[in-house]
Amino acid sequence: MIRKTLNASQLQQEVNRRLHRLQEVVEDGVKIRVPRPQLQEPDKTGCNWDMKHFGNAAGFERDIAAVLQAVRAEYNLRTEAKEAENPFGDFPGD
Repeated sequence: MIRKTLNASQLQQEVNRRLHRLQEVVEDGVKIRVPRPQLQEPDKTGCNWDMKHFGNAAGFERDIAAVLQAVRAEYNLRTEAKEAENPFGDFPGD
């Protein structure tokens, strides 16, 4: 399966969304802090990112691992940076 690519914020939001939809998390009313994904060399599955150090996650380690496994199988972290456009354009007179 070819992975879709997302930027770091989008990956963080997707993991956050999936975690906070889990029945156990909803029932406990807990707010798990989701870290930014970290770029890494592609692993044996081809995934090029990982997340570590979730906050307020005690007791939810298995749930987090399952969500990460699913999201890592679907998405890779976008690595190419888009060139920023000059916000001032080509100002005449420079």
